[in-house]
Amino acid sequence: MDSELQRQLAERVRFYRELGIYDFYRRERQACVSEPTGETQPAASLLEALDHPETLVLPSSGPKEEMTPERALRVIREDIGDCTRCVLHKQGRKQIVFGVGNPRADIMFIGEAPGADEDRQGEPFVGRAGQLLNNMISAMGIRREDVYIANIIKCRPPGNRTPEREECDTCSPFLMRQIEVVKPKIIVALGAVAAKTLLGVNDAMVNLRGRIYDFKNTKLAATYHPAYLLRDPRQKKETWKDLQMVMKYLGMPVPPAKEPVG
Repeated sequence: MDSELQRQLAERVRFYRELGIYDFYRRERQACVSEPTGETQPAASLLEALDHPETLVLPSSGPKEEMTPERALRVIREDIGDCTRCVLHKQGRKQIVFGVGNPRADIMFIGEAPGADEDRQGEPFVGRAGQLLNNMISAMGIRREDVYIANIIKCRPPGNRTPEREECDTCSPFLMRQIEVVKPKIIVALGAVAAKTLLGVNDAMVNLRGRIYDFKNTKLAATYHPAYLLRDPRQKKETWKDLQMVMKYLGMPVPPAKEPVG
């Protein structure tokens, strides 16, 4: 098929995936897959079918697994595969660092990028900054297992450098799908890269924090990245104020503590 048809087809499939529809079948022979012969029909027929979703049916062979958040996240991870979409796969990353936590979490923490420990273990926020994030979560009266944690990009940049715009743009659509699946009541953007990428603005963290934003179908608050707090512990009090704001928005009790993010 020509490139324009490929583009149209990809857009339609992406749209239906966002709705939670992953398989496309049609009963008529002019559909994308014919009946017993298995002959592939022209891609234009699939575009026509996708324009008329009432003609699409699920496969009849075998029971269909329910599209739970857990399965939806697995599908996204499978779609990422051993990603080669940007240059980071050639710059020393060991593995994809997808996300971890409760697929039905009320709070989703989103950081910048995996570091060396995360790249080694395949899980976000497991190094020194991750231990501080665990303390922040505990100070809120919940557990790490109660939230969902991810990053703007899923591969470690060399030397832990700041992710480039192209890398963020390439990777963030998968993050948007994760957000859509988890459906958190609020997102906490950790650090300037996460906040600016998600909000689509270019401003300093001091101006971005301290308020709750509308973000797609949920809310978003920005605060300092735990790695920054390790370098400048004076900002821990400000970070605690941001977390208290999140807790109040969710109707959570705010535990009294002078050094809750230590």
